Amino acid sequence: MSKRIFARGTSRGLSLLCMAACGLAVALVMVPQSNQGPVAFADGHLAGEGGEHHGAGDADGAVHIGKAVAVLRGTKGNEKVHGVVTFTQTEEGVLIEAHVNGLTPGKHGFHIHQYGDISAEDGTSAGGHYNPAGVDHAAPASGKRHVGDLGNIEADENGHAMYKKLDKVVQLHGKHAVLSRGVVVHAGEDKFTQPTGGAGGRLAVGVIGLAKSE
Repeated sequence: MSKRIFARGTSRGLSLLCMAACGLAVALVMVPQSNQGPVAFADGHLAGEGGEHHGAGDADGAVHIGKAVAVLRGTKGNEKVHGVVTFTQTEEGVLIEAHVNGLTPGKHGFHIHQYGDISAEDGTSAGGHYNPAGVDHAAPASGKRHVGDLGNIEADENGHAMYKKLDKVVQLHGKHAVLSRGVVVHAGEDKFTQPTGGAGGRLAVGVIGLAKSE
């Protein structure tokens, strides 16, 4: 009798062990290898699979960014200011286009800043102009300038400003890529004086991020 009970118990144990092993195998097959999308690096490329992107792939699996966007929001007291800035990679350089509303008529300093941190109510957490080479502030067409020197954006009588320029200094790829940095619209005109043009306070801020593919 004891031998029969032992044999029956052993058989049941082996069956349960087999079921557990089969369940584990199924689970391993069903679980995806990664639940994360592509990772953006500071040099302007993506690594990994999954998710949407707007760029071209390399043999090593990296995806170079073809388009980026910054959505601008008003700082404290300037909540009516808002806009969108796009950065599109072309063969000649980066095409920068912007539409900003809620501004006072006239010119407003328009720059890429060092940090994509817009947590401060007055926009100061974005830091100063993005200037990795440590050169003087200048107009966008100058031979030597801050990477972030975009000049001015000019608002009409309705407070709407447009900007469209091909920039050969700003990069979406490489060591000094602007992805994840900040965009700032200032209260006053950039007069291209040192150290930063004297454009005054910050009316709107945004972070340059990967644009959704169209």
